[in-house]
Amino acid sequence: MILRPGLRLFRLYISAFQFTYFHTGNKYVRLIEYIFPNKTQNKVAMAVFQGTLDQHNGITVESMSNTCNDIKDFTVKLEASLLQWRKENLRGVWFNVDISQIEWIPILAQNGFNIHHAKGNKISLYLWLPNESCKIPPYAHNMVGAGALVINDNNQILVVHERYRTVSFWKLPGGYVNPGEEIGEAAQREVLEETGIKTEFLSLLSVRHLPSAVFGCSDLYFVVRLKPLSSKITKQDDEVEDCQWMNIDTFLSHPQVIDHVRNFVRQAIENEKEGICMIRNKSEHPLTKKPQYIFTVNRVKDD
Repeated sequence: MILRPGLRLFRLYISAFQFTYFHTGNKYVRLIEYIFPNKTQNKVAMAVFQGTLDQHNGITVESMSNTCNDIKDFTVKLEASLLQWRKENLRGVWFNVDISQIEWIPILAQNGFNIHHAKGNKISLYLWLPNESCKIPPYAHNMVGAGALVINDNNQILVVHERYRTVSFWKLPGGYVNPGEEIGEAAQREVLEETGIKTEFLSLLSVRHLPSAVFGCSDLYFVVRLKPLSSKITKQDDEVEDCQWMNIDTFLSHPQVIDHVRNFVRQAIENEKEGICMIRNKSEHPLTKKPQYIFTVNRVKDD
């Protein structure tokens, strides 16, 4: 179709209007964005993925909150999003992809994304945008466990014998700390589950670090002192073969006790003589505003 001179000039004017930039003092802005900010911002918002900004100037996109008509639509939207995020000087980009949208992953990989971790039905991928070495840390690489040293008024230790073990030995009750669980509370939970004994937190006693453990992770094992509030044992049959109150002297000389566990008990006895313990204080993290627990050495009696 041949346009009349007036209509052709009008379209050239509109095109120039849309792609004219000017400086506002700290950045360049398209003229049309300056005059019609709401319309252009809404248009940009529709064209890019929506996500949550974090404190490190990154963005996290949840796949289930961002719908695409098909893989072609996803590809176009991803390219537009990356252009927009680079323009905004964002740093880390995260995509949490639900397994039902797994077809997104090859396209993300083609655009430089790497798999960071997977949990449940969600796969997390990341892309570092700045032209510098990536500052995103690897996925959590420490297993955290809690063991409980529970001594009653009869100078006896609460010990368990696990059911499924290739090597048979007596140990302190305990297990892995659940996500979001405080160490002392984890130890109390494990004692209650395995032995039926209710307890009260006293102090943190020791930490054992195993740099190389299962799944290529290191293993952190925290031993806490707990005060028994009951005495009758109710054994957990699924995981525990035997459970009992054992005299401290018997435990320290028993052939089926690992040396470092004996040392935990000896250290607890020594600390009690010296009046030393590691107390727990709960507070609020100043940045995240979430609960935090700080353990510090304290002398509970004078020399």
